[in-house]
Amino acid sequence: ARLLWLSVRGGACERRTGNRLYCQSALTQITVLQIVKESQQQHGLRHGDFQRYRGYCSRRLRRLRKTLNFKMGNRHKFTGKKVTEEILSDNRYLLLILMDAERAWSYAMQLKQEANTEPRKRFHLLSRLRKAVKHAEELERLCESNRVDAKTKLEAQAYMAYLTGMLRFEHQEWKAAMEAFNKCKTIYEKLANAFTEEQAVLYNQRVEEISPNIRYCAYNIGDQSAMNELMQMRLRSGGTEGLLAEKLEALITQTRAKQAATMSEVEWRGRTVPVKIDKVRIFLLGLADNEAAIVQAENEETKERLFESLLSECRDAIQAVREDLKPDQKQREHSLENDSGKVSNIQYLHSYLTYIKLSTAIRRNESMAKSLQKALLQQQRSEEDGKRTARPQDLIRLYDIILQNLVELTQLPGLEEDKNFQKEIGLKTLVYKAYRCFFIAQSYVLVKKWSEALVLYERVLKYARQVQSGAGAYTNSLKELPDVQDLITQVNAEKYSLQAAAILDANDTQETESPSQVKDGKPLSERFETFCLDPSLVSKQVSLVHFPPGFQPIPCKPLFFDLALNHVAFPPLEDKVEQKAKSGLTGYIKGIFGFKS
Repeated sequence: ARLLWLSVRGGACERRTGNRLYCQSALTQITVLQIVKESQQQHGLRHGDFQRYRGYCSRRLRRLRKTLNFKMGNRHKFTGKKVTEEILSDNRYLLLILMDAERAWSYAMQLKQEANTEPRKRFHLLSRLRKAVKHAEELERLCESNRVDAKTKLEAQAYMAYLTGMLRFEHQEWKAAMEAFNKCKTIYEKLANAFTEEQAVLYNQRVEEISPNIRYCAYNIGDQSAMNELMQMRLRSGGTEGLLAEKLEALITQTRAKQAATMSEVEWRGRTVPVKIDKVRIFLLGLADNEAAIVQAENEETKERLFESLLSECRDAIQAVREDLKPDQKQREHSLENDSGKVSNIQYLHSYLTYIKLSTAIRRNESMAKSLQKALLQQQRSEEDGKRTARPQDLIRLYDIILQNLVELTQLPGLEEDKNFQKEIGLKTLVYKAYRCFFIAQSYVLVKKWSEALVLYERVLKYARQVQSGAGAYTNSLKELPDVQDLITQVNAEKYSLQAAAILDANDTQETESPSQVKDGKPLSERFETFCLDPSLVSKQVSLVHFPPGFQPIPCKPLFFDLALNHVAFPPLEDKVEQKAKSGLTGYIKGIFGFKS
């Protein structure tokens, strides 16, 4: 049950409902943006569930109307009521209007998701957005009263401008939408500067959220420089979310498609190949921008998202080339041309795209390996924090995948006879094999297998020297790879540490193995005369006797052989046998003729 009471504090009347406090001071105030953001994050929008948030808004509206006794009639008849300035002494009346606007907005965003598969729902979407703007206008009008403080007035104006900008954005009225978003941005920037850093965080987040919308509107109005800024925003964040996401992706694709119309061929490893597939042209045009964004990524999480986005686009382009290869079965089966001995252009283009995909996968795994190596170097932090720490085994798995990708690179059609390419891939394979052996050795060190680790360290040095001896003409292609000289220095240091650890471990073993502490495995019943420290005697698995006991030899039961039977003469029985046979025959004959004896 909800408890209602009044308290007087400094001449201002307050009302508590449950654990919520609503101010009824001389000036009514509500923090519009904070209420909206907290409600959204706690009721579905963290996962993009607008339907759940709409249900929450409806339930909260019902609770507010019931608490304020502001019902719209009864179950039989609807009686409309409007919030007026005279009843604004309680800020919950402003919450009524705010929740109405949020309910309409969340329904519009839900319909926006559904409109991807059902375009007719777009009309309902626009209707709900207009309803949200109508409630926001009413909220702004009520906040113009003298009963409301200045901060609430500014927040209501910014909220109204935000919803208006979204409605104009959906109507593709770019100029009006940009004006509304700029007004919203200006108000939130002023509010952020007027309050403390903790309070300014929400306002700055809203400014960052609507900045891409403003640039998108500017681009559609005619500002071509806005396109570059939009792409930089998208690449820095690893992808845009919210109202702008789909439109921005479509815009980038459209811009690249216009540029792709002038692209007819691509050159790779001294061979020029015509590009006739539009999807491949668009991918190749955006390849340089995506790679530049990966280099400029601020953190590992953003870099990982960009790698995944690039790999996804590359897979789509490869699939488009494969579909173009399907109609010509002879060309796919006999990839070598009879006159030149080279693979066909479409097959060579497929090899080029596969090379890009595998190279990107190698760079992504190498980036993950570097972050894991940093985590291994920071093992000073205690392992009691509950987090899973990095292990050398994780790095071994990554280098296994990299080596598999390098094997696939050597098998690409059209590059089997390219000796420089094969030599370059061979050197890269040696570099990654060296690092793989190094971390295998590290894993053996953790379990104190000193001899195995020492042999692997020698193998690392062997691979590293092979790379140094064969990297004369391929220095430029190996610049992006890890430096083997640093690896050699690290291995030499690890070898000395390993030898010292092995000697100390051997000494510790000899000291600890005293006769009084060595357990021979016998049960207690067999070692009464020998002193031995056995902690298992006070445990639940104490060894007292052998159970079940073993088998022991015992004397067996004697066997009796009746040897006298061969020397015994039995009495004759011929007379008895003959009488029995006779009586039997005569009895049979008499029985036939019906005589009885």
